[in-house]
Amino acid sequence: MPTTRLPRTAPSTSHRWRRPCLALLLAGCASRPVVPGTTNPHAAEPIGTVREMYDGRLTPELAATTFRNIDRLFPSRVIARGPTVTPLPTGSTPLGAVTCTWHDTTYTLDEYMQRNRVSGLLVLKDGAIVLERYALGATRNTRWMSMSIAKSITSTLVGLAIHDGTIRSLDDTVTRYVPSLRGSAYDGVTVRQVLMMGSGVRWNETYTDSSSDRRRLLEAQIAQTPGLAMALMAALPRAAPAGSRFNYSTGETQVASEVVRGATGMSASQYLSEKLWQPLGMDHSATWWLDSPDGHEIGGSGFMATLRDYARFGEFIRRDGLIGNRRLLPDNWVAEAGSSKSYGGTREEYGYMWWPVDAPEGSILHGAFSAQGIFGQYLQINRAARVVIAQWSAQTHPTKGDVIDPTTCFAAITTALQKH
Repeated sequence: MPTTRLPRTAPSTSHRWRRPCLALLLAGCASRPVVPGTTNPHAAEPIGTVREMYDGRLTPELAATTFRNIDRLFPSRVIARGPTVTPLPTGSTPLGAVTCTWHDTTYTLDEYMQRNRVSGLLVLKDGAIVLERYALGATRNTRWMSMSIAKSITSTLVGLAIHDGTIRSLDDTVTRYVPSLRGSAYDGVTVRQVLMMGSGVRWNETYTDSSSDRRRLLEAQIAQTPGLAMALMAALPRAAPAGSRFNYSTGETQVASEVVRGATGMSASQYLSEKLWQPLGMDHSATWWLDSPDGHEIGGSGFMATLRDYARFGEFIRRDGLIGNRRLLPDNWVAEAGSSKSYGGTREEYGYMWWPVDAPEGSILHGAFSAQGIFGQYLQINRAARVVIAQWSAQTHPTKGDVIDPTTCFAAITTALQKH
């Protein structure tokens, strides 16, 4: 909802507003705003454009600098941290040497990071840091883009709202909370079906196809016209009956974000700040892309936080939605969100905007699930092993940058930690 502009330097500011300029949209704005209450150590670095990102046209060097400065690409809202930071403890036994094998070749963790262009890797065991490494110019104070890790954050906001009672049920229709979708293909679709990406509404997610629905949503964001992103969603046709099939769609997350706003009367950023970012004692404020100046969050992308704060969020999920002994998510929410779902009799490895790891029973990753973003972003939760792994990468192609399978190396890390 609209809020008052506050001075940039005010530590309590919950929003950051600035008018987009043509250079920002097409080539990266020359201005370097400071996020309220924080300092960006990378604000003077050159950046590419969002179209170059999605086309896979960034140089390796420009990918790294752009991915830690995405709040310069679009107006963004601040997710304010609280006055108190809760330290992440350091584990008594650091993770030792780990190797992972992929296609008959064994790699050290350093080699894995170099080949996959990993810029940050942090591992928690029982909530304590056992590994923390940075590369490609990133540091502990760097904020990095989420890409679709934002989807899992948006899904969690829905869970928080259900626990609060502002969303009555996952089986409510989305139009109960987003009346503007009445008469559209989303009329009659439930909140659950949106979280499962099973609405049956047509969507083409191809990132590098300038005519795809995903790129059309990006162009709506570039236009920075209030309401244009949701107008695009409301105009989409139906492709299949609701609940009958899985179809990965960033647009579904835009709808989910609007459900949160409609149910709570708060922006996604404000709700996240009040419910999680402040109570969890995050190190830094985060930011989230908007569809227009002081507008609505882009629910499926454009989130930006430090590696430690991504890991803190992951630890909250690993602990089943508890902060201390206080429950913030419904009973069994985490298990449901992180498990595969059935669509018209077909099982898909997708939960409520989380990706279950396809691992056989008895294996180290059985029951694990992850938030994933293009260009190599991961947040893996392994509740049985009590491990959280957060990873940033600066790959140059949206989906073709992994030389070594990350899940294989995450399994090796988790296996090594069972000796701790």
